[in-house]
Amino acid sequence: MEDQNEQKPQENITIPPTENLLSVAGEIEAKRETVKAKFWKWVAIGFIVVFAMNLLFEISITIKPRFSSSAPRVTAQYQSTAAQASEAALDESVLPSAGVALPVRWGDLGKQMIDAGVIDGAKFEAVYAQRGGLDENAKQLLYDASNGALVITEQNSGLLLNLLWALGLGNKNEILEKGPMTDKQYGGADRFASTGGWTLAKGNVMNHYSMHTFMTLTPEQQALVTRVSQNIYRPCCGNSVYFPDCNHGMAMLGLLELMASQGATEQQMYTTALAVNAYWFPDTYTTIAKYFAKRGGAWAQINPKEVLGSAYSSAQGYQQIRAEVEPVQQKGGGGCGV
Repeated sequence: MEDQNEQKPQENITIPPTENLLSVAGEIEAKRETVKAKFWKWVAIGFIVVFAMNLLFEISITIKPRFSSSAPRVTAQYQSTAAQASEAALDESVLPSAGVALPVRWGDLGKQMIDAGVIDGAKFEAVYAQRGGLDENAKQLLYDASNGALVITEQNSGLLLNLLWALGLGNKNEILEKGPMTDKQYGGADRFASTGGWTLAKGNVMNHYSMHTFMTLTPEQQALVTRVSQNIYRPCCGNSVYFPDCNHGMAMLGLLELMASQGATEQQMYTTALAVNAYWFPDTYTTIAKYFAKRGGAWAQINPKEVLGSAYSSAQGYQQIRAEVEPVQQKGGGGCGV
């Protein structure tokens, strides 16, 4: 029987050499450094990407809300188009493209004036031959005896200016005989543009000045013409129609007499005079309309008598308007010759 106290042999434990432990520790540390390097590498790449994206969005992208309570932004092109449309609408309200029917019948007045010599037909046609000639409607106004109501347009406004100029000059009226035209301080009625400038008469123009009875006014009609003429100005000078020293004043006098003789009311006379003045001075009255529009006033709603007054329609009054609003582009008109 074996001795129970006999010692069992001890197992041998092999301890790796110190060099091996150091090698393993080195490998672990190397792996750790590699992971750390990769980590910071990706962190750096991330920062670069974020910076680049931030730079890109800062330059190229503007974030706007899809819906906004404020008014939409209008581009410069849209503003330009809107301004042009607004200007066109303003022009149409002041100078209707279809023209304006005047409350007068022309009848045979052209023929009467040719027969009387206030208009020399040959001279008249010669002037218009240089402008392309008279159309059929113009010839009818000159020579026919059954013309109806006058219609003024941009195209015939100059023709009507000359016809009405001859009418105002030749028709007998106390405004020409007793008004400012005969004031001695001016040296005689023949010294004005409205008389000396009318070169289309037969003979001496003063032989026709207030010498013909193309229409006869009652005392009431004459009083109406006198009153209205004192309230209508023209932008080529500072005078009212009561002092018709230029062609526009003399032509407007002829129109006022014609309207009064055919029963027009005072309001009709002012409304018609404003429409006619606008065609004779398109720049002026389109600018005046622009002045009112800037203050919220529509041209159709203004008081014709007020606009025809000195504050707006005289040369001095219009200069005040020009100082407050940019004048419209040149449309022509306004000349004081035939």
